[in-house]
Amino acid sequence: MRDLRDILYNVQIVAVHGNNNISVNKISMDSRQIAAGDLFIAVKGVAHDGHQYIGKAIEQGATAIVCQELPAGVPANVCLVQVADSALACGVIADNYYGNPSGKLQLVGVTGTNGKTTIATLLFRLFRQLGYRCGLLSTVQNQVDDAVIPATHTTPDAINLNQLLAHMVEEGCQYAFIEVSSHAIHQQRIAGLKFAGGIFSNITHDHLDYHKTFDEYIRVKKSFFDHLPKTAFALTNLDDKRGNVMLQNTKARKATYSLRTLADFKGKILENGLTGLFMQIDNQEVHFRLIGEFNAYNLLAVYGAAVLLGQDKVDVLREMSNLQGAEGRFDYIVSDHEKIIGIVDYAHTPDALLNVLATIKNLRQGHENIITVVGCGGDRDKTKRPIMAEVAAEHSNKAIFTSDNPRSEDPMEIIREMEAGVPVNLRKKVISISDRKEAIKTACSLAGKDDIILVAGKGHEKYQDIHGVKHPFDDKQVLQEMFSLLEK
Repeated sequence: MRDLRDILYNVQIVAVHGNNNISVNKISMDSRQIAAGDLFIAVKGVAHDGHQYIGKAIEQGATAIVCQELPAGVPANVCLVQVADSALACGVIADNYYGNPSGKLQLVGVTGTNGKTTIATLLFRLFRQLGYRCGLLSTVQNQVDDAVIPATHTTPDAINLNQLLAHMVEEGCQYAFIEVSSHAIHQQRIAGLKFAGGIFSNITHDHLDYHKTFDEYIRVKKSFFDHLPKTAFALTNLDDKRGNVMLQNTKARKATYSLRTLADFKGKILENGLTGLFMQIDNQEVHFRLIGEFNAYNLLAVYGAAVLLGQDKVDVLREMSNLQGAEGRFDYIVSDHEKIIGIVDYAHTPDALLNVLATIKNLRQGHENIITVVGCGGDRDKTKRPIMAEVAAEHSNKAIFTSDNPRSEDPMEIIREMEAGVPVNLRKKVISISDRKEAIKTACSLAGKDDIILVAGKGHEKYQDIHGVKHPFDDKQVLQEMFSLLEK
């Protein structure tokens, strides 16, 4: 149990109605989880307004309610706490309730359009190799040292997030690395957290279904750095044209990384092949297992962050040379007989797809064909569909448009919107097959010796979301099955 007044510390309270000198058992934003003696926080979400469920929470036994708008007819024995912003209050309350766990860790947040998962995962693996107990919160999975906890969102809600951080503290973790999505920033899921550092990877076209304009998307990302304390570091990609913008108003210690210009952490690609990257970083030559220019940036961000966290440069580079990338990020297999290369990548934005295809082109030894299988998610930013289609068609010898996670939309309608972006002179390169497995099978049947197949968009995901049902589906597994059939 926690004293209500203690867990309201630093919350922007408008008014209190009723007795606040009480204890609460637990806190929740879900009225279905409320039991006798609990605190219910009514948050206005994207799909649901928690204020509609205050009555149900009281019926379930809630003794305290935090809300922006006061409900009518509340029993006298229930304490009502009116706040200016209940989403913001939820983050602060969760931080207090779980004993301010982020302040007991070196918490580093990674934000940007592409690279968040790889950077956070590499940092987690690096610091474990350096001998520390660590936590990870990522799109692929959450991890508390050795224990793996499935991830449902890029960034969990404020209560679950603080609960996970508290668990990390209990397990003796010293560092935690977390992906910070634009949705999480905008919805105040990270409110109340104490960050030791923030990293900006890049920003490109994404999530305009939610943020409506690119300027708003940028503003939300930037607000993460605006709120970093002066005790933290803020590390940015200087080669992204908005890299400096992110740090304009931050109080944190500013640092930069770059492949193209002078920066605090400067890198240069010496060789880039299927065996990995050979780079020069801070005048040290190092071979890494990761592939591609986009991973060179990810590695620089990891190196810079580790040094800013006080680690020895030589130790960091030595351990980084052994690191492997996150699942579903340029994850490749090779068929036994024809030596066809199959690459699975999470690329689901135009820029990410272009980066992966550019990397594949650079890896080609001769005139190998590139066959790209790609779709676009349903109920998400529709404006990127024709752009991704054009990128795939322009930079591939053959592009197969297929279903991704159609969700509530008709897969063929999504594909038609993709097809609309393909210029007339490139249309002969395109095949449309809505069944994703059939699309991958077709790509394999079209591939010849040494050709390269890219299956883009879903990466690590092990399902397809169709009308609210998650059907088992693993791009890499399907590729392996098709390669096995080719060998027979």
